[in-house]
Amino acid sequence: MSKQLKIAVIGGGSSYTPELIEGFILNYETLPVTEIVLVDIPEGFHKLTIVGQLAERMIAASGLPIKLRMTMDRRSALEGATFVSTQMRVGLLDARARDESIPLKYGMIGQETTGPGGMMKALRTIPVLLDLCREMEEVCPDAWLLNFTNPAGMVTEAILKHSRIRSVGLCNSPIGAYKWLSSLYNVPMDRIYCEFVGLNHLHWISQITVDGQSKLEELLGNREGYSAKNVPQFAWNGTLLQSIGAIPSYYLKYFYLQREMLAEQMEAAAKGENRAETVKRLESELFEIYQNPDLQEKPKQLEQRGGAYYSEAAVHLMNSLYNDSGDTQTLNVSNQGILSFLPDDACIEVNCTVTKDGPVPQPVTVVPEAVKGLIMAVKTYERLAIEAAVTGDRGLALSALAHHPLTSSVNEAERMLEDMLEQNQQYLPNFFQKIH
Repeated sequence: MSKQLKIAVIGGGSSYTPELIEGFILNYETLPVTEIVLVDIPEGFHKLTIVGQLAERMIAASGLPIKLRMTMDRRSALEGATFVSTQMRVGLLDARARDESIPLKYGMIGQETTGPGGMMKALRTIPVLLDLCREMEEVCPDAWLLNFTNPAGMVTEAILKHSRIRSVGLCNSPIGAYKWLSSLYNVPMDRIYCEFVGLNHLHWISQITVDGQSKLEELLGNREGYSAKNVPQFAWNGTLLQSIGAIPSYYLKYFYLQREMLAEQMEAAAKGENRAETVKRLESELFEIYQNPDLQEKPKQLEQRGGAYYSEAAVHLMNSLYNDSGDTQTLNVSNQGILSFLPDDACIEVNCTVTKDGPVPQPVTVVPEAVKGLIMAVKTYERLAIEAAVTGDRGLALSALAHHPLTSSVNEAERMLEDMLEQNQQYLPNFFQKIH
């Protein structure tokens, strides 16, 4: 790779950016970044300025020769980039609030990455990311696009299918599992091995070892399991865990505990609360802290955000691609025959060996029979939703919802879809240009 190591961060005004900057500083010896460009849109300029100034103070305090620039000119930011990292939210938090609240009116789960809300986020996001890819094809065709933008698996599959850019999807859930286990067993993460199988936000951990010794059986009795700040803390059904023989991602609570999760959301909505409003409050507090001119490091409060540690995963991936490390990371990549019951071009979340030519998915040794049907159903929804996002086809969008396990009535889903499309009209030109 080029000696000039330039990173373009799309959505640079994100509250997560200080964690990313910290990662570049801590890994400078093996990932000698020469330039970081933080990119945002006019609506995010205020946050970009605050975050950028904190990033400048962090770099200055490190004494490292890293140049940092803030811009709203995406094309100039992309020129000569080695890595492009995306952490954007099309429609900002107001769109997330609608994703979470509108489905509740129709008796369905409102969540930002799965179900109706997750699909609406995909419909808004995929065209914007594909536009970014077209620009990358012109100005930095050899760059790696590391996509953290949710729904990460769907967005990454769309990029791999509809562009020529090399892209990898990543999520903070796997690294969150490792940190949970590291704390639970009081050992460093490099002494732990987990085998992941499934899709983004729909995976199971089918093997867990510490120092080569299996811990899976005892962990199946841990009904609390690993979780995150952004998912309600309902205990797992112990009989189910034992039957499956694997630890589910906390996002699977929306599937296995749908009634309880929906009731919790309805109760919160009755009080005028949802996760988007909580995140708004957290972000407001974070940006207040970020403005302290004496602050020169990532504040601990950032870990209260649901996506904590994603930047650690992102920098780790860049480091491994750059250095051809051959280490194992859990990533979103094309199936390539790993899961025989899915198409080869389906994006899956599994362990990969990371090389300079990209991640190579590792064979999965254990795929619980009980989970295959759910993976197939959600992948059917995802593929239909991706094509709906690309084409603006309302029929495909409804078919995607109809085949999602969290949809309780296709008639209600059709009314909900029209409601959600109308309220997102400014972000969905594909769906409205034909009508007008």
